[in-house]
Amino acid sequence: MYKITLIPGDGIGPEICKAMVKVVESTGVNIEWEEVIAGKNAIEKYNTPIPKHVIDTVKKNKVAIKGPITTPIGKGFRSVNVTLRQELDLYANLRPIKTFKGIKSRYEDVDLVIVRENTEDLYTGIEHKLGEYGAESIKIITKEASKRIIQFACDYVNDNNRNKLTCVHKANIMKLTDGLFLNIFRGICEKHDFEYNDLIVDAAAMNLVLNPEKYDVMVMPNLYGDILSDLCAGLVGGLGIIPGANIGKDYAVFEAVHGSAPDIANQNKANPTAIIQSAVMMLKYLGEQDKAIKIENALKHVFMEGKVMTSDLGGSATTQEFVEEICKHIK
Repeated sequence: MYKITLIPGDGIGPEICKAMVKVVESTGVNIEWEEVIAGKNAIEKYNTPIPKHVIDTVKKNKVAIKGPITTPIGKGFRSVNVTLRQELDLYANLRPIKTFKGIKSRYEDVDLVIVRENTEDLYTGIEHKLGEYGAESIKIITKEASKRIIQFACDYVNDNNRNKLTCVHKANIMKLTDGLFLNIFRGICEKHDFEYNDLIVDAAAMNLVLNPEKYDVMVMPNLYGDILSDLCAGLVGGLGIIPGANIGKDYAVFEAVHGSAPDIANQNKANPTAIIQSAVMMLKYLGEQDKAIKIENALKHVFMEGKVMTSDLGGSATTQEFVEEICKHIK
C-alpha cells in the first residue's frame, strides 16, 4: 500500500481531486490518501496558507498530489506552490505537452517535454524598493542548481528514449546568469550521445508556435519554463489537460497546473483531465506503469469517441459523467 498526501486546493480543486481519486482507485492500485488543506481554506483555519503539518506530511509520505491553489496577484500571501518547491527542494518541474486525438488543436503530433529549474532565478523572491524611484528583483542562477536540472534533463532523455535536448536561455543579454546556465549545459551534454542545441528564449517562443513538432525535451531556468510551459499547453488544448510534476531528490509533488476557477466551483462542470494526467505521472513515478497506462488508454478512448466531454472540450458532460466514462474504459 502507498500512503500519499492529497492537497485538494481551492475553487474546483476539491472536485477534480475527488474525480482523480476515483479514476486512480478504479485501476486497483492500493493507496491510502492523507488529506490536508492549504491555500485560502488553510488561512481561515490556521492563519497561514501552508501550515507546517502540510510540509511535514509530504516529508513523511514522500509523494503528494495537489489541486490548484489561488495565489493573490501583487499582494497577499506568497505562492503555496513556490513554498512547497523550496521547502522540499523540488528542483525539477516536469511538464509533458502532448496532443490528444479528439481534442481541438491547431497542431498534430506534438510530443515535447518542458524541464524547468524550480528553485531559483527570479522566483527566489528577493526584491526591494529603490526609494520612491522603483523596485528591483534579483535573478539568482547558481552552478549547483544549473548542474542538477541539466543532468535531470539528460537523464530524462536517456531513460525515456528521447532523441534531443534543447537549452532555452537569454545569454546574449544576461551573459553572467544565463551565460552560466548555457555553459554548464554544453559541458554536461558533451558527455552524452544524443543531439543537443540551444535557443534564445524569444526565438523559442516563436518557433514553438510555428513548428512545435520539431522539439523534443527542452530545459531552461525557472522564469522561461513557467512562461513557455503555459505557451506549449495552449498548443495542445490548454492547461485543462496538461499535467505537472515537481521532483526532488527525496520528494515529489504532482499537480494540476491550471487555475482554481472559483467561478465554476461546486457546479459539477470542471474538467479533471489535468489532475488525472498528473496522477498518471505519479503512478509512473511509483513504478505502477501498468496502472498508469490503463488510465492513459482510457483517456485516449474517451477523447477519440468524443461523446462524453466537459464543456471546455466542446461537450456538455458533467465532471461526474466524464469520470464515470473513464472508469468504464479502465474496467
